[in-house]
Amino acid sequence: METELTLRVDGATHHLRVDTRTSLLDALRQRLGAISPKKGCDHGQCGACTVLVGGRRILACLALAVAYDGAEVTTAAGLAPGLDEDHPVYRAFVDNDAFQCGYCTPGQVCSAVGVLDELDRGWPSAAGADVAAGPDLGDPGVLDREIAERMSGNLCRCGAYKGIRAAVAQAGGFAGGGTDGVRR
Repeated sequence: METELTLRVDGATHHLRVDTRTSLLDALRQRLGAISPKKGCDHGQCGACTVLVGGRRILACLALAVAYDGAEVTTAAGLAPGLDEDHPVYRAFVDNDAFQCGYCTPGQVCSAVGVLDELDRGWPSAAGADVAAGPDLGDPGVLDREIAERMSGNLCRCGAYKGIRAAVAQAGGFAGGGTDGVRR
C-alpha cells in the first residue's frame, strides 16, 4: 500500500508517495537523493544512517518514513550554517583527525550533534548513571567515558574512536578537545 507524505529535509520541503513499508533511510537516499546518511548494516547496529529528526538523533534504517510525515529531518549535509561554512562539529572532526575512510562520518557527525544536545539538556546516560548529581564532566576520564557511551551506537570500521571522542569534546566547548575536561 502506498501513501503520500511530506518531509522537510535539510530545509527543503518534499512531497512524495511511498510504500508504507519504506524506511526513512530509503526514502531519503532513493527517493530524495540525500546521500549523506549511509546504509551500513540496515539493522540499526552501526549508526551510519543516523540523522536528526526534530533535533533528536534516530537511526533512519529502523524508522518507517510514514511515521515521520511532516517532520524536520536534518542530515549531516544540512548542518552547515551557511554556504561555505563548516558546522562546529565538522570543524572539530577535521581538527582531531576523527575520520579515515569517511563512510561513517555523516552518521558520527549527526550523532555528535545529538550527544552535545543531550549533554546540554542534562539527560542521563549509562556512563553517568552512578553519579547522583550527573557526571563530573570536568574530570577528563569521566568526560571521555561519557562521550564514548553516548557515541557507542556509531561504529567506525577504521577505528578512529579516539579522534571522534576528542572531536565531540572540542565541539562541546571542552578546553583541550577533551584532554583536560574543562568546559569553556
